[in-house]
Order: sequence, then structure tokens, then C-alpha cells
Amino acid sequence: MKIEKQLQERSGNQCELCAATGDLQIYEVPPTSGNVTDREIYICNTCTAQIEKREELDAKHWNCLTSSMWSEVPAVQVVAWRMLNRFRNESWAADLLEMMYLDEDMMTWAKATGDHEGDAGVDLHKDCNGNILVGGDTVTLIKDLDVKGSTLNAKIGTAVRNIRLVHDNTEQIEGKVDGQTIVILTKFVKKQS
Repeated sequence: MKIEKQLQERSGNQCELCAATGDLQIYEVPPTSGNVTDREIYICNTCTAQIEKREELDAKHWNCLTSSMWSEVPAVQVVAWRMLNRFRNESWAADLLEMMYLDEDMMTWAKATGDHEGDAGVDLHKDCNGNILVGGDTVTLIKDLDVKGSTLNAKIGTAVRNIRLVHDNTEQIEGKVDGQTIVILTKFVKKQS
């Protein structure tokens, strides 16, 4: 039987974390080793985006962990423990963490990514107005920019299409201006709607 079919049956076609019924997908709980069912869970896009730090965390959404943390599925327990640790400064999450028990092997798995060491804050690429930028967006320059190492001067109002995010620096994006790829600070751009 296909893994997705097994996960659909196990979850009752609901997100195994928040019980949502739409936009469900397979999520491999890292670190993964092969295509093993007990390391995969069936979750919604909202949970996936927040787990992978592509969206800011919404504490109200994660109140669902009060029930999903008791799942019999080890992978669900591991993700619940990791997410509760991101909110460990909030009393509801600290209380749930105190009640939760993971055996030694599961605790090793849960700590393997180091994700539990961070907090609820997520570093995202944002424009000058705080709008979240994603790869492929179009932005407009809000200031004339001199490009270092070039004679190019990118003028205010220039549209930069199909941007790429600099993965190790949330304050920078890449884009083409006059056919030349340049690095632009996010504080100097405004996302076009």
C-alpha cells in the first residue's frame, strides 16, 4: 500500500497536528532515513509552513497540540515536542511540556535537529513595510541605489521581478536590474501587490 494511502487511513484524512481537513500533505520528520512510515506524518499546509519557518508562528493555531501531543504516532509526538519548545516561554506550552513524556530514543530523535533550541521567532525576508517576501515576487526600489563594483545606478521606482531570497541573510534578496544580477537590502524595496 502506498505511504500516502496509509497516512490518510491513519489520520482519518485530517492533519495529524491540528485536525484540519484541507490541503494535506506528507511531511517527513527530520532527520529522515529512507522512506519509513513512522517518520512521516500527514499535515496541512499551515502546519508545514510554520514548522519549516516559512511563516510566522501563530500561537492560537498551535493550541491544537493539547490533544495531538498524546498521539500514539512517534513522529507526531516528536513534532509536537519540538513545536511546544518553540513556545516554551508561554505558560500553556510550558505546562504541556511538563506533562509530555518521550522515551530515550524518541527524545534523541526530537533533539537531533536542534530545532527545540530556538524560540517562536522566525526570521523571514520582509520589505520596508514588513510584508513577507517570497522567491519570485516583484519588488520596487524605494531609493536610488549605487551598485558596488559597477557603474550601475538602480533608480527609485525600478521594478525588480522574480527575486531570489538570500537564504543565510534575511536582510538581502537578489534580482536583476538592467540585465545585471545584484544583491539588494530588503529595507530598500517595497513588495508589489
